[in-house]
Amino acid sequence: MLDYEIKTISVIGLGYVGIVTGTCLADMGYNVICADIDKEKIELVNKGKSPIFEPEVPKLMKRALEGNKLLATTDIQKAVVDSQLTFITVGTPTVKGKIDLTAVRSASETIGKGLAEKNSYHVVVVKSTVIPGTTERVVIPIIEKSSKKQEGVDFGVCSNPEFLREGSAVYDFRNPDRIIIGSNNEKAGDVLEAIFKPFNSTILRTDIRTAEMIKYANNAFLATKVSFINEIANICKELGVDVNKVAEGIGLDFRINPHFLRAGAGFGGSCFPKDVQALISASKGVGVNPILLNSVLEVNKNQPLKLIELAKELLGNLNDKNITVLGLSFKPNTDDMREAPSIKIISTLLGEKAKVAVYDPAAMDNAKKIFGKKIKYAPNILEAVKNADCLLIVTEWDEFKNLPLPEIKGLMRNRFIVDGRRILNPDIVKREGFKYKGIGWKE
Repeated sequence: MLDYEIKTISVIGLGYVGIVTGTCLADMGYNVICADIDKEKIELVNKGKSPIFEPEVPKLMKRALEGNKLLATTDIQKAVVDSQLTFITVGTPTVKGKIDLTAVRSASETIGKGLAEKNSYHVVVVKSTVIPGTTERVVIPIIEKSSKKQEGVDFGVCSNPEFLREGSAVYDFRNPDRIIIGSNNEKAGDVLEAIFKPFNSTILRTDIRTAEMIKYANNAFLATKVSFINEIANICKELGVDVNKVAEGIGLDFRINPHFLRAGAGFGGSCFPKDVQALISASKGVGVNPILLNSVLEVNKNQPLKLIELAKELLGNLNDKNITVLGLSFKPNTDDMREAPSIKIISTLLGEKAKVAVYDPAAMDNAKKIFGKKIKYAPNILEAVKNADCLLIVTEWDEFKNLPLPEIKGLMRNRFIVDGRRILNPDIVKREGFKYKGIGWKE
């Protein structure tokens, strides 16, 4: 029986994980203090406006604010003082292939200063993705030094990796297929487990390092599946085989399953690229050459260029050709363009002297920050395809799965479509008078 009740939770770092974690916990009835050094994010949250594009978050945020369950502040230290449990959800980007712990170190030091003002027990939960050993070698020592208190006695630390998919993060938070709790002392783990108990999900208790490694191994495996099927797709194209049927066939093996076996333009986002790279760097640091993981990144680096190759098969030289790109975000239902395949595709098209028009339901503003006035930003699909010589589908938004082909046909200069996500029915596209190319598509 726990003698430690959690009423108020602080969340440090208002990126995707922090925003979703904070709003969902508030919706569960906890008092949540969201803290970040970014004043603009804080102001948005307190006004009920989400700093991120994520379905359901605005609704939950509004409900939490109306119920006085959510507050955002730049005073991170006070947020710690006023809570019983703190989630660290700051970013851990890779810089020159290595994980950057600047934000984690800063958050840990501020947490320690907050704990120095308290006499009661406090639980710190590291949700940020960090290399195994980071919590024990970096987070805990910094908190202990800053607070003059001892972990395992005055406060407890857990690792609780997140497995949220952008675009369905709220659903994933509420319906986890498993919850990983890493702790080196039982009390801290018990406190965190009590929070997640209502989800009725499988809870795996481990030590801290194992929990940290599970996150990296999980993402590395999923990234490997993506690169594997993309390499198979490239082989299928040359052999005259449809990779979608191949994926369906091997996906029926219960040991494999169909998830992440969709051939396409490659993976992107805030997790797979940086986490695989960070794991490679950590492996080399301990004398292990991760051959497979290096290959996963190499396949993914080249995969977006397959769309350029297919466009050249249709058009030849791309110089002065009008190319329409549908889809900018790295996946549907998000505006996130971090490591998105569209960036490499558009950059390559511009390098080939093509004229590029783009459309995405959510990521247009982020694209403008990257490409400025180098490309045309269309308000909808029909405007994007006007006078186009070739249409490239880069992101599998639902809106693109049912393209108004008869209308598009009358607007394009050349009726060429390159399906980088294999979301269209090639037979229907061809019946409408288009020439079609698709990743892993048999000619």
